[in-house]
Amino acid sequence: MPLRLGDEAPNFKATTTEGDIDFHEFIGSSWVVLFSHPADFTPVCTTELGEVARRSKEFEERNVKVIGLSANELGDHHKWVKDINDVNKVNVGFPIIADAERKVSTLYDMLDYQDPTNVDTKGTPFTVRRRNFDEIIRVIDSLQLGDKHRITTPANWKKGDDVIIHPSVSNEEAATLFPDYKAPLPYLRLAKSPF
Repeated sequence: MPLRLGDEAPNFKATTTEGDIDFHEFIGSSWVVLFSHPADFTPVCTTELGEVARRSKEFEERNVKVIGLSANELGDHHKWVKDINDVNKVNVGFPIIADAERKVSTLYDMLDYQDPTNVDTKGTPFTVRRRNFDEIIRVIDSLQLGDKHRITTPANWKKGDDVIIHPSVSNEEAATLFPDYKAPLPYLRLAKSPF
């Protein structure tokens, strides 16, 4: 069955560039971004993994661990990490899962079935990617705020912008939690972001 919002992330064991892991043990009490790229030794992916390494401090500040995945063997990952480090002037310190048999990518529905050109020499789909790391950081900030403060964030929200008071918060409670909140509509209550 495909994953749905609110589902528990399925556990798995895998070999990575940083050793063998049990995913749930790896997560511990942290947040995690599990991301994939189509293949090692490709131009766009080289810049993407370099960007993840460059932003490692931003992820750490948010208590977020990052872990990559692609449908390649471990030996290729180790060789490619050297290229990523050299070209991007970074140090890839996060693990990259070797998923040549596509067990994890199948478990997480990360295979690209829409692009017929995104396949290996046997015609098996590669994993998909997400390129906009500003958006990934923004979404992490939004999710963490909502998880902690009973708020949601409006369209195009950025850290420091006004937030929306969650509908489960009564007006009386909102007045205590968010003094001076505004309600342009009875169901839309905005508050300054003190976080």
